[in-house]
Amino acid sequence: MIRKTLLLALLAAPALASEDIPDQYPQSVLYEKPVEVIPGIFSAIGATAPPTYENAGHNNNLSFIVTGDGVIVVNAGANAALAKALHDEIRAVTDQPVKLVINENGQGHAMLGNSYWVEQGIDVLAHVDAAEEFADTSFQLLEGMKRYARENAQGTVAQGPTITFEDSYAIDMGDMHIEVLHLGPAHSPGDIQVWLPEQRFVIAGDIAFHERMPPIFAETCTSCWIETWETAFEPLGALYVIPGHGHPTNMDQVRRYTHDYLVYLRGKIGEHLENGGALDDAYYVDQSPYAHLDTFEELATKNAGVVFTEMEFE
Repeated sequence: MIRKTLLLALLAAPALASEDIPDQYPQSVLYEKPVEVIPGIFSAIGATAPPTYENAGHNNNLSFIVTGDGVIVVNAGANAALAKALHDEIRAVTDQPVKLVINENGQGHAMLGNSYWVEQGIDVLAHVDAAEEFADTSFQLLEGMKRYARENAQGTVAQGPTITFEDSYAIDMGDMHIEVLHLGPAHSPGDIQVWLPEQRFVIAGDIAFHERMPPIFAETCTSCWIETWETAFEPLGALYVIPGHGHPTNMDQVRRYTHDYLVYLRGKIGEHLENGGALDDAYYVDQSPYAHLDTFEELATKNAGVVFTEMEFE
């Protein structure tokens, strides 16, 4: 009952996610101060915006679990400055040492902070596909981060995970049983979910978005993402969800803004193809039901073009 009350209180709080707010925690390089979502699980919610100097690349969610015998961090941060800032916040919460960092995928804001944590002697865990993706793209990710982060990029070097896995990785630490899962293809290679079955709590990674439009990459298989959602992610039965982007919420909300958006866009592109439509016009299929989401202006037309290319020869 206590946990349900906490979640209801969180959901009833004013929505502060907005790509128009450049920084919500000026005394730290973090975009937002970590909040305790349920007892022992904290998350610093990132900006629902592209990475900028003002948010230092903190536009995803940086979470940590206080187990009773150590801390597990989910996402290393986009640079060493963000990693250190998160570590400072962890030290303010608990004397328990950080014992493991988990990368939710191979993107820069998940992995570029790895070098800070490895320098502290802490292992970093990721899916093997995410590790390979980062190895292929780390130079471009690092240089891109340096351009927007400027002085906040100092001390950051490309460092992959020190431990990889394929299907699942179980952790029993302190009072927590934690399952790190690769449920199937979703947003990007090696997407993982951190599942706490006893708490019915999932740190979902980029399989799930809230409050902002999901970007669809050229390598994304949207039909696979939908299948993974329906056959593996939602059947977990999570009561609480920390999405890859956006505030902690529940399954109904992330389904609405992730699964249902993918199904909707594929339906619109499918109609466009059936009517003999070309790529030039596909960019402008109606996505108005999602126009209120952050990053709509940046992503809607791009997403439509990517899905057209994907579906053209299905």
